[in-house]
Amino acid sequence: MTDSTTAPAAAPTTTPPPGPHRATLPIVLTGVFLAGLDFFIVNVAVPALQQDLRATDAQIQLVVAAYALTYGVGLITGGRLGDLYGRRRVLALGMTLFTAASVAAGAAPNAELLIAGRVLQGAAAALMAPQVLGVITTSYQGPARTRAVSWYAAASGIAAVFGQLIGGVLIRADLFGLGWRACFLVNLPIGLVAATAAARLLPESKAPGRPRLDLTGLLLVTAALTAICLPLIEGRERGWPLWTWLLLAAGPPLLAAFTVHQRRLRRSGGSPSLDLALFRERAFTAGLAAQLTFWASMASYFLVFALYLQQGRHLAPIGSGLVFSVLGVGYVAASANARHLAARIGRHAVTVGCALRAAGLLLELWAVSGPDRGLWWLVPGLLLDGCGMGLSFAPLTATVLARVPAASAGSAGGVLTTGLQVGNALGVALIGLVFYRVLADTPGPDAVPAAFRACLWYVLAATALFALVVQALPGRKAPGR
Repeated sequence: MTDSTTAPAAAPTTTPPPGPHRATLPIVLTGVFLAGLDFFIVNVAVPALQQDLRATDAQIQLVVAAYALTYGVGLITGGRLGDLYGRRRVLALGMTLFTAASVAAGAAPNAELLIAGRVLQGAAAALMAPQVLGVITTSYQGPARTRAVSWYAAASGIAAVFGQLIGGVLIRADLFGLGWRACFLVNLPIGLVAATAAARLLPESKAPGRPRLDLTGLLLVTAALTAICLPLIEGRERGWPLWTWLLLAAGPPLLAAFTVHQRRLRRSGGSPSLDLALFRERAFTAGLAAQLTFWASMASYFLVFALYLQQGRHLAPIGSGLVFSVLGVGYVAASANARHLAARIGRHAVTVGCALRAAGLLLELWAVSGPDRGLWWLVPGLLLDGCGMGLSFAPLTATVLARVPAASAGSAGGVLTTGLQVGNALGVALIGLVFYRVLADTPGPDAVPAAFRACLWYVLAATALFALVVQALPGRKAPGR
C-alpha cells in the first residue's frame, strides 16, 4: 500500500513591487531644475546677448516671454501625454528636446532664431515638468514620498534663487569664449546625461486602460491658458493695448467651455484630458489656489530685487547673484527640514513659513529705508525670507499630492505647475505696475529704492493672502507621519 500522504502546501507569497531606482530622484529633479533655471538665468544674459545680436527691445522681451508662455500653456497637455504614453518616455523625450533647443538657442546667430529656440525650450519644459511630480507620486509612498517632495521643492527653489548667480558666474568665466551663450549651452552635457539615464533607469507608469487623446479638450485648455498668460506676460511692456483686455476677457469662457467638454466626455465614456474629480478634493483645490498665490509673490519679488541691486545699488550680475545666495541659503536649509515640522503640525508649517517670510520682508524694508545702510543690513532679512519660502513650498506640495490617484498623477502635476506659472506671470504683471509707477513718480537717486520699497509692501500683502488661503487646506497632519 502506497503512502498517500503529501507535504503541506506552501503558504502563498506575494512579491512586493520593486522600489524606485536610487537614481530616480536625482534624474527627475534634474528635469525640474533645468526647466526652472532657464526661466530665471536668461535675465542675467539679456544685456550681453542684446549687444551681441543687435536685438531690439521688443525682441528681448520675446526672448523672455516666448519661453514663459509656451512653458505655461503647455503644462496640462504635457501632463496628459505622460498619463497616456508613459511618464518615463515623455520625460526622456522632453529632456532630449530641451537639450536640443538649448543648443539651438546657444548657437543662434540672430535674435529671430534665438526666439525660436526659446519657444522650443518652453514646449520641451512643458513635457518635462509635469512628469516630475507624476513619477514622484507613482514611485514613492508614505514618508519616502514626503522626502521626495521636499527635494522637489528644494530643486525648484535653488533654480529660482541661484539662477542669477549661476548665470553671472558663467558669463564672468566666459568659458571657451562663449559669453552669454554658455547660459544655454551648459544644458547640453546635463541634459544628455539626464535623458539617457531617464530612458534606462526610471520606472514606467501611465494611466490604466487604453485612454485616448482628447485633442478638442487640449486645444480648448491651451487656448484658455494662452488667453490668460499672454496678456499677463506682455501687457505691461506693451502698455496694455486693447488686445490684451480682449484676451483676458476670453479666458474664463474658454475655461468654461473646456470644463463642459470634459464633463460631456466623461459622461459618454470617453477619455477627458483632465480628471475634474481632482477639484472635488479639498486638498487639491485649496492647494492649487495656494500654489498660485505663493508664486505670485516669488517671481515678482526676484524681479524687483534684481532691479534694485543692479540699478539701485549698481551691482554687477555676479555681485547681485551673491546677494541672492543669502536668500538661497535660508531656502535650502528650511526646505530640506520642512517635512519634519509638517509631520508635527501639518498645514501650520506653511503658516509658520508665512510668518518668517513676513518678518524677513519687514527687516528688508527697514534695511532699504536708510540711505547709509550697506548691503550687510539686508542679510538677516534675506535669511528669514529664504527660510519662510522654503518652509512654505515643500509642505504645501506634499499636502496637495497626498490624495492624488496614481492614474491622474501626470495631469495633476501639469495643473499644479500651471498654477505656478500663472502665479509667476500674474505676480510679475502686478508688481510691474507698482514698480514702474513709483519709479516714474519719484525723482532723483531714490527712485529705484522707493519703487523697491513699494514692491515689498505688495509682497507682504501677497504673503498675508497666501497665509489665509493655506487655512483652507485639510487640517490633518502631513502625509508620512
